[in-house]
Amino acid sequence: MSYLVLARKYRPQTFEQVVNQPHVIQTLTNAVAADRMAHAILFSGPRGTGKTTIARILAKAMNCHGGPTPTPCNRCRSCMEITTGKAADVFEIDGASNNGVDQVRDLRENIKYMPQHSRYKIYIIDEVHMLSTAAFNALLKTLEEPPAHVLFFFATTEPHKIPVTILSRCQRHDLKRIGLEDICRHMADICTRESISISADSLALIAREAGGCMRDALSLLDQVVSFSTGPIQHEQILEVLGVVDRKLIFDSAQAILEHDIPAILEIIDALFNRGHDLKKYYAELCTHFRNLLVIKLGQQVERLVDVPAHEIEQMQVQARNVAGIHLSRMLERLLQEEVFVKSSSQTKLALEVTLIKIIELKPALPIESLIEKIDILRNEFQQGTLVLQERTEQSGEDRPLAGAPMDQGRVAELHQAKPMPAAGLVAQTKDPAAIWEDICRRIVAKHPAMATSLADCTLAGLTEGGLVIQVKTNAFKADMIQRKKALFDEMAAESFGRKMDCRFDIQVDISQEKAAAQNGRLREEALRHPLVAEAVELFQGKIVDVKIL
Repeated sequence: MSYLVLARKYRPQTFEQVVNQPHVIQTLTNAVAADRMAHAILFSGPRGTGKTTIARILAKAMNCHGGPTPTPCNRCRSCMEITTGKAADVFEIDGASNNGVDQVRDLRENIKYMPQHSRYKIYIIDEVHMLSTAAFNALLKTLEEPPAHVLFFFATTEPHKIPVTILSRCQRHDLKRIGLEDICRHMADICTRESISISADSLALIAREAGGCMRDALSLLDQVVSFSTGPIQHEQILEVLGVVDRKLIFDSAQAILEHDIPAILEIIDALFNRGHDLKKYYAELCTHFRNLLVIKLGQQVERLVDVPAHEIEQMQVQARNVAGIHLSRMLERLLQEEVFVKSSSQTKLALEVTLIKIIELKPALPIESLIEKIDILRNEFQQGTLVLQERTEQSGEDRPLAGAPMDQGRVAELHQAKPMPAAGLVAQTKDPAAIWEDICRRIVAKHPAMATSLADCTLAGLTEGGLVIQVKTNAFKADMIQRKKALFDEMAAESFGRKMDCRFDIQVDISQEKAAAQNGRLREEALRHPLVAEAVELFQGKIVDVKIL
């Protein structure tokens, strides 16, 4: 074919033309200039970042007739043969299809012969991690001590699959992903040379789809140019590549931040009807909220957020009135639900449910502010100054509720005191108050939980065969005390030294009923208080108990 794709036509031919790999280029040019070139070099990194391209340029630099030189001439026989892929002394080997031990044995046999007309015989093995274990083992000795006229250049996207015995024999150079602006700048230069009319936003969209891979970016640009017959329109790129318009991502984020459920549902429905990949849209939305959070933090934004400068300004406006902790919670929830969205058989439904959940997240207060408010709330409860409102049925007016503090003095005494020996107190005194106190101590010693209930009981009468106990409390506590009659009988028998029968004179205290109801309302109000709910959600805790002081 006469047509040469852009990725091949504009492949870098010198070190200066390599895009955004200065750390590797500087090391190699210095090594060539100082005649300190390693005999085995490994280039690793993501696809389309220039591994094989740099290996070819390095081969030209070593075999150039004016070299070794960091700037090959690209005019001599050796340079031109390497450029066209016809060099007799530079072998480009595909590691995937030549991964057996037999191919490595052939290589070992051939390297002992001198190069035909070049300075070095160079082997470039692409995707070297595809070699088998036996092939790597067969290469070990040759790689460690090759002939003086042989150089090995390896390229791989998965260096972790290469045995450490091979890695230790190579000088390793790790290439990085190419930045968005660098890809846009390189594509803009190519478009100028090719007289292609395209906007900067369109180039940024293509670069973003490439994901840091220059080869992918140029392939997508080729595809877009082939689709268009004139100036390339932004809408054409969206149609050809099937990508989501950045404006929709910004609109989606704005709808989520403004808690606009109808708006986000309309956006999802529009994307679904156009045939867009909703899982890819979800991934872009996650990235967008990550960028919003980084921009909100406001440190090293240009380096950490790989988007055009005008989008950074839009994100700064979008995140201005949103708390950083709220953005953090939204991003956390997006990542937590990612598996649910991507594994669901009904992606649209799963996406709608997930985004509605995120929209319903309430904005969180900063931790310092929340702790301060919780301290104020606690102090108000302790001091009894927290006022809760209750509307009366008769007047329809609001009146404050107040709870009476519980006297814990008697309960503490019952816990600390020890009962007398059996029948000991009756033999010493006939004072009913002292006898009742001894019975209460015995009850608490055996059943400590009854201490608070005994505070509502008094001894009303004492007969030869039993006791009359007056109970003045609410209906709930009275019923609980009656169910413990056997315990009262047993402890009274221990105190008197004979069988005793306890009877209860129940007097339901309406004021205590109201107090209990009031305490119940106070508990409900405390549980529903927004600061309490915020604290539970923020610290991922749970409410163990509510105490009314």
